[in-house]
Amino acid sequence: MAKKKSKTKAGSNTIALNKKARHEYFIEDEIEAGMELQGWEVKSLRQGKANIAESYVFIRNGEAFISGMTITPLSQASTHVVADPTRTRKLLMSRREIDNLFGRINREGMTLTALSLYWSRSWVKIKIGVAKGKKMHDKRTDIKDRDWQRQKARVMKSSLR
Repeated sequence: MAKKKSKTKAGSNTIALNKKARHEYFIEDEIEAGMELQGWEVKSLRQGKANIAESYVFIRNGEAFISGMTITPLSQASTHVVADPTRTRKLLMSRREIDNLFGRINREGMTLTALSLYWSRSWVKIKIGVAKGKKMHDKRTDIKDRDWQRQKARVMKSSLR
C-alpha cells in the first residue's frame, strides 16, 4: 500500500499583516472575503510582495472594494502588462454580508479595515475588521497593559530559576 502524502506545508499561509490596525481601532468583528486579482498580482503575492498597512474597505453600489493596498509588481512577470500597484480591487462577498456591513457602517459609525491577507488553499483571502477608532487614552491603557504583561512574564520567568 502507498502512503498518503501529508497536506501540511512548512511555510506560513500569511502574506501580509496590518499590525497597526489593532493599535488604532477596537476590532468588533472579523469577516473573511475573497479578492478579484489579475495574474501578475497572484505571482507577486506568491513572492510576498504586498502591503495592507494603509488600506481601507468601502462599499459602493452594493459592492465592496479595497483601496490603498499595494501589490508590488515583479519585473520579470509583468513585462507585457501595465501594472498599477495601488489599484482599487473588488472584494468577493455575499449579498447578505455586504448588506450587514453597510448597515453597521451607517448606523453605528464603524469603519472597515483590512487585518490580514493570506492563502486559503489556492485562493487569496483577506480578513476585514469591523472597527471603531480608539481615543488617545485608550491607546495609552493598551500600552500600560502590554508593559504590565511583559513585566509579569519577566518576574515569573526569574522566579522559576
